Amino acid sequence: MTFNNLRPLFSRFIEPFAKTIANWGISPNLVSIVSLLFAAFAGICFYYSLMEPALMLLGGFFVGVNSFLDALDGSMARYMNLEGPKGDFLDHVIDRYSDVFIILGIVAGGFSSWSLGAVAIIGVLITSYLGTQAQALGLGRFYGGIMGRADRLVLIMAAAFVYYLYPYEIAGMAAPGWSIALIAVGSHITALQRIVHVWKNL
Repeated sequence: MTFNNLRPLFSRFIEPFAKTIANWGISPNLVSIVSLLFAAFAGICFYYSLMEPALMLLGGFFVGVNSFLDALDGSMARYMNLEGPKGDFLDHVIDRYSDVFIILGIVAGGFSSWSLGAVAIIGVLITSYLGTQAQALGLGRFYGGIMGRADRLVLIMAAAFVYYLYPYEIAGMAAPGWSIALIAVGSHITALQRIVHVWKNL
């Protein structure tokens, strides 16, 4: 979980933005909902980018905005003293829909097979479920494993950039397709790591 270890640093970077937007009277929940829209925009761009590679780059940018807003809403909630179960619940639901929109856009766009896409989506959802299940069992939220959400999004953004520069296949798939393959493998390894962690600590 390389990028998750950078959370404290990123939180310090994002804090001034969170305070400014909170002072405008915008709610964290609204920011969460807007982040979902950007995930949907990213999926749409990925879907059409086989015909226009520049859309892949735009999709990668939208993934970055989704990630930024996803971090921003939590920072805003803490600053406004609005942290609570409703906001946490909404954030988790939106994150899962965002993950599916982004991956589905790449798969439906023809960059990987549907079977590989299904394996990736299942891995992502199970991995995320195990993180929150650990919390539900009183073990605290667990972000461990080799591939968390931040890692997946950075991988997809990097693949989008590579595809913009080199929109050709490498060993049967272009860069976005390989990002789905890596997510499919990495997410299931992460799920196994989280299962072991939870089991050992029960």
